[in-house]
Amino acid sequence: MWHVEFAIACAVALIALVAVGVTRARALRAPAPQGLVGIGLPLLETAFLAGGPGRVVEVALVRMEREGRVVISRDRRVTVTDPVPRDAIEAVVVTAAGRGSRDLNALRRAVMRDPEVQRIGDRLADRGLMRRPDRLRAAAWARRLMWLALLLTVVLGLVTMIGWMVQPIAERDATTPPLFVFGALVVFLAVVLRVTRLPRSRVTPAGARQLGMVRDGGSWRPRDAGPEDALLLGALALGGVAVLEDAELRAALLPRPLVGGTNTGGGSGSSSDSGYWCGSSSSSSCGSTTSCGSSSSCGSSSSSCGSSSSSSCGSSSSSCGSSSSSSCGSSSSCGSSCGGGGCGSS
Repeated sequence: MWHVEFAIACAVALIALVAVGVTRARALRAPAPQGLVGIGLPLLETAFLAGGPGRVVEVALVRMEREGRVVISRDRRVTVTDPVPRDAIEAVVVTAAGRGSRDLNALRRAVMRDPEVQRIGDRLADRGLMRRPDRLRAAAWARRLMWLALLLTVVLGLVTMIGWMVQPIAERDATTPPLFVFGALVVFLAVVLRVTRLPRSRVTPAGARQLGMVRDGGSWRPRDAGPEDALLLGALALGGVAVLEDAELRAALLPRPLVGGTNTGGGSGSSSDSGYWCGSSSSSSCGSTTSCGSSSSCGSSSSSCGSSSSSSCGSSSSSCGSSSSSSCGSSSSCGSSCGGGGCGSS
């Protein structure tokens, strides 16, 4: 009798189906955008939306460098010459740089993980412009359960079919051979996996429209940037360090590959490709990563984690934090984000 095996496969498939449905709906649900400000979107929020936490670091450093408050050397050392910050993000940069000079990659990682930077992603998510990477990661785990249900169904189907075939014909069940019912369940699960694929980007359609409004308005001059550097900083926030005309500064800010070919974040990637955003800077659990630098968004996601000296993050991250964060895991390849985003296509 193969009915017991089929019942087991159906039970696991049902659990996976419910998990996928619930987590996916939660991951894709975003609050209705209210009061979008068009080209008036703040500079650092635009940078986070367009390029993740790494882009925020780049914009802050370039703004301070243009004002003569930091020096970025050719050997990628950052020295703060004016320790008085103008906003919370600059305060993070000043603290991360310390009294002497600090390697740019290490400083970038420390600033990206700081709760002040992470909260920018939280604010964008609260406005419906980005998806929370911790929810995307939960949905991804549910899909793994669905893949497990599919594999279990295939294995049980093969075992029961072989057992059914080796029986004497007179002793076989008079019902349909197990091949058909198990095959139907396999096809069903495959279709579910196909139609429940998750978006690769943490930017919601509303966030994409917001960026479109900024980009389509011509050369963007953010209102919260100095008039002399507004055009440069606006282009940097939207396009990354590739837009910088200063070749030495551009070369210094370009992310350097780490062991294994991963990057340390920033660059000119999309918000899902250069993030280290966890979705909630108040969370405490952090694991290993998948998006802190250049590959998928803090893809996955969770929240604060690691110290400013913790290991570098490469692709999408799942956890972020600062030296004040609580329980954290290692961040070696860094799943959403963060940031997300964190911080791709919707």
